[in-house]
Amino acid sequence: MSPWILLSCGAGLACWPRSVTGTPYIWRLPRAARAGWWPLPALLVVPVLGIGWGLATLVLTLTVRQEHRRRARAKAALAEAELTVSVLRTMIGELRAGAHPVAAAEAAADALPAASGRLRGLIAAARLGSTPADPDAPPALVNAWALASRFGLPMADVLDAARRDAEAEIGFRRRLNAKMAGPRASAAVLAALPLVCLLLGEVMGAGPLGVLTGTGAGQSLLVVGSGLIWAGTAWCRALTGRVAPC
Repeated sequence: MSPWILLSCGAGLACWPRSVTGTPYIWRLPRAARAGWWPLPALLVVPVLGIGWGLATLVLTLTVRQEHRRRARAKAALAEAELTVSVLRTMIGELRAGAHPVAAAEAAADALPAASGRLRGLIAAARLGSTPADPDAPPALVNAWALASRFGLPMADVLDAARRDAEAEIGFRRRLNAKMAGPRASAAVLAALPLVCLLLGEVMGAGPLGVLTGTGAGQSLLVVGSGLIWAGTAWCRALTGRVAPC
C-alpha cells in the first residue's frame, strides 16, 4: 500500500468536519470518539511500513489537525462576532421603535434562528426581573444589558455602542487575516516542500522512499523530519498568534 494514501487518509481524518447541529436524525459519534480518530492512520501504517512510518504519520496527522483546528477557531470567532452584530442591530431597531427590551430580544430570536437558542436564557431571566447572566448568550449583549439595567442608561444607546465595538472587531479580524495570509501560505509551502521533494526523488529514480522504508537509519530520519515539520508549523502558529486575537 502506498504511504501517500495512508497519509492522505490521516489528513482527511484530521480535517473531518463537525456534524451539523440541529439535525437529530443524523447519526453522530460521541465527541470523545471523534477526537480519537486522528491516530488511526498511524496504527494502520505500522504493520505495513514499520514503526518509523507510523510515528511520522502520527506527527504529520497531528500537524494537519492542529492547523485545521486553528483555522476552525478563527472562523468560529468571526462567525460569533457577526452573529452578535446581527442580534444587536435587530434589538436596536426594535428598541428605537418603542419595543420593550424583552420584546426586542424575542424579535431578534425570531429573526435570527442561529441565535434563538442562545437568547432563551437571557429572555427568561429578563422576564423574571433578574439581571441577565446567561453564558450562552453573546457576551457583548449580556454586558450591555447588565450595564443599562444597573445604571439606568438607555438600552438602545448602550447596545449601539456594543454594536460599534463588535463591528470594529470584525473589521480588525478580517484585516488581520488578510495580512497573515501571506506568512501562513509561506509556512504551508515550506511544510509541504519535503513531501514534494520525496515525490521528485522517486520520479528522478533516486529511490528515497526505499531508503526511508527499508533501513533503520532512513526511518529514524523520517521521524526526525516529520518532527521538524511539526515544529515549524507550531512555531509559525506561535508567531502569528502573538498578533492574532485567537
